[in-house]
Formats: sequence, structure tokens, C-alpha cells
Amino acid sequence: MSDNNTKEIGLAIIGSGTIGRIRAMIAKDHPGVGWIGLCDINEEVGQKLTEDSGADYFTGSYEELLRRPEVNAAIIATDENFHVGPTLTAIEQGHDLFIEKPLATDAEESLTVLKAIEASGVDAVVGYTQRFRRRFLATKQKLVSGQIGDVTAVVTRAFMNRMVPIATTRRTDIRENLTPMVVSGTHAVDMCMWLMEGKSPVSVYAQSSDKALGDIGTKDATFGVFTMDDGTIWSMNISWALPIVWPGAVYGLEIGIVGTTGVIDIEDTHRDTVVASETPQGAGYSPDGFKPEVLRHVDFMTSYPPGDMYDGQLWGPMREETNSWYARVGSGMKTHHATAADGHRNLMLTMAMDLSAERGEPVSLPIDPAEFRR
Repeated sequence: MSDNNTKEIGLAIIGSGTIGRIRAMIAKDHPGVGWIGLCDINEEVGQKLTEDSGADYFTGSYEELLRRPEVNAAIIATDENFHVGPTLTAIEQGHDLFIEKPLATDAEESLTVLKAIEASGVDAVVGYTQRFRRRFLATKQKLVSGQIGDVTAVVTRAFMNRMVPIATTRRTDIRENLTPMVVSGTHAVDMCMWLMEGKSPVSVYAQSSDKALGDIGTKDATFGVFTMDDGTIWSMNISWALPIVWPGAVYGLEIGIVGTTGVIDIEDTHRDTVVASETPQGAGYSPDGFKPEVLRHVDFMTSYPPGDMYDGQLWGPMREETNSWYARVGSGMKTHHATAADGHRNLMLTMAMDLSAERGEPVSLPIDPAEFRR
């Protein structure tokens, strides 16, 4: 303990892939992190990150790592289907938690995790990096201060090329809930629900298509309309089946928010800074072992959600998100991270869109997690 108001962080990071690496390298340079332990089922990947981050310990067992006496905070950064086990173990140990979205890819398991967090009293947040982008923070402040009156309609469109679904589905045979909404549309859902804070969805009607990506076990696109409890309507659309050569590294988002006395129109497509070169621009989204079959020579710069590399360091919203969490854990600083309840709600909404598309009819909200099994 450095003083009465701060504590030294003993950090466990479960998962040493793309995002675990980013969080670990930021922890390496943070003065409040005094000990770092890593875990990964791929020993080569884990040992490489241990060396690069100067971590104090590496193991292939998350149970062992989370029960070490040095640990008082944990980041869960495994593949989407495998968050539940390490999260519940960390809760049992009473650790502060940062859980990469989602809490789970199964609705009932997500509720189990949420109930465990609430019963234990541990401080847990969920990784929704977009909340730390300046344009969305500025928008949130305008809405909070009533600059456009009461919101009456929201339109959201997300465009992605197909590198994320290809890479995501290649890592597992459990693909039932690896849909564009659950894996990626959840970021837009979280953003819009945060911006519309205080409004609750009461129904959703959605449709999906799978002509391009059906053979790898996922959907191409899902379009839906939510109705809120006060009559506000919200159109939420995503396609992650754009060709690999589409210049957006990952996300291109547009949000229009109409209020009774004004409007906010956000173009987060990153088309304001474009690079075109005879040199290939890389995969953009490139988890370990994934190499796209087509080279990209044009890129919308700054469209990789975590941020951008300069001089060996990542700069951007994921750095701010991670450092804010370290400050939250170490000194109790107030932050605007998504809560575990937010994370569970987001999963329910994205899965409700998928369920509506499957049934071809509106779905009433809120919905019982058991309904997805039926």
C-alpha cells in the first residue's frame, strides 16, 4: 500500500491473445500495478507475453493463478465462449474484475455470472471500449445536459469486413451464439443504451441473412427495430460480411439521435483519414494464427477500436479504458465502465434480436434467459 487511499494492484490476466496482450503491456507501464501474472492454454503465446510484459508469473491454469496470494484484481480475456469458468473463480476469490465482453455466450450462464457478482459484492466491469472515445463522451454530456431535449428516435448502422467473423469462428466449433449481434453488434447496443440511459426496451423485431457467411456457421447481417418503454424507436443494424478488402480495419459506426429540440448525428466511419499504398496494410484485426487470404492496400486509419500504435505503444480508447480501470481498482476513482448488469443486458438484447429473426416475429422484452433454450 503506497498510502491510505491507494492499493498496489496484483494483477492476473487470463488469456494472452490480442486483447490480453494489450492490457498486459499497459499494466507493465502503470505505477499502480505491482505484480502481474499471466495465464494461457497456449504456452508459447503466454511465455512470449510474459517476456514482453515483464510479468512475474505464468501458468496454464487459471485456477492456480487466481488463487495466488499476490492477486487482488483480474482481467478475463479468453475467447468469448470461455469467460465463465475463470470469472466465477475470480469472484470466489473476491477479486476486482475486468471481463471482456460478453459475460458469457449462453444467456443462462450470463445470468449466473451476474448473480454471483451481485451476491459477492465484488467490483466488476465489462470491456466496452467505445465508451472511452472522445466523440461519444462529448455526445453523452450533451444528452445528460438536455441539449436536444427528450430522445424520440435513434438510428444505428455498423459496417465491418468479414475478418472478425472468419477469425472468431475458426477458433471454436461452438458457434451457435457467435452471431454478428452477440460478438460485435453488442458494442453498438451498449453505446446506444448508454446514450439512451433511463429508457428500457419493451420489444424488438429483427431479420437476418446468411448468404455469404452461412457456410462458416454465422449470419451476414441482422437488422432490427426496438421499441422503448416511453415510445422511443431505435433502429439497430449491423453487417459484418463486407469483403476483406473493405478499408475499415474493424468497425465503422453511424448513430443518429433525434430529440424533441435537437439532433446529434455521429459519423464514426473513419473515412476522414485514408491511406492507400502499394504496400499491404495488414489484416487490421489479426489474432494469433489468422492470416486473411486477400491483401488490403487501402485502410481507413484509426478504425481499429483499441487504438493505434506509435513507438511501440498503443494509444487510444483501450489505453484510456484500461488505465481508468487500474485507477478505479487502485484508488477508487469513479469511472464510466459498463457494469456487469450492463453486460448481461446487452447480451439479452443481442440474443433477442437473433431470436426474433429466427422466429420471424417480434419478441417481448425483457426476456427470460431460459427462453433461448426453448
